[in-house]
Amino acid sequence: MSQTLSHHLLTMAYQNAWANHRLGKACVRLSAEELAAPRVSFFPTIKATLNHILTCDWFYVDALERELRGDDPHPDCQVFFRVDEPCGTAAELQREQALVDRRLIAYCEQMRDGDLGKIVSIARDTPQHDSRLRLLSHLFEHQIHHRGQVHAMLSGTSVDPPQLDEFFCAGEAGLRAEDFSELGWTEALIWGH
Repeated sequence: MSQTLSHHLLTMAYQNAWANHRLGKACVRLSAEELAAPRVSFFPTIKATLNHILTCDWFYVDALERELRGDDPHPDCQVFFRVDEPCGTAAELQREQALVDRRLIAYCEQMRDGDLGKIVSIARDTPQHDSRLRLLSHLFEHQIHHRGQVHAMLSGTSVDPPQLDEFFCAGEAGLRAEDFSELGWTEALIWGH
């Protein structure tokens, strides 16, 4: 089956939500001390890294949704970063991440290939103007980059890091079936027939 680029971006939004779900399930098993313990990475703790993923998602998904509605860019887009760690527990992080992940899926569901060049503006100090395709590609890469850091940091805890690369291959459907059931998804929902 040949896929459109817009459908591939939708599958990336599902993959993103699935990987966050799987990583969140691991992180809620950490003690509060392990979640906040200093570690070697770009951000100094698992908690700080998960909060960074979340706040950046709020920032970019807000910009995407505003463009879709035809609204002006957020007048104070830095509001999403005023608090470095808005969530104090892994359970809060898991809940808030799932909410923004669902917003991103909903955004990607409405897209068609002809819409990917539409320009999304962000009112930074130096305004940013990128196509939907470029902004979504950046957002997915940002997620992958920082989830990898959390994955590595988990290796130094009492919780084994989960596999995060079992989403796309048809032969690995059984490896994600439990997560899909928890999320209310099916293979057909994401891939078609």
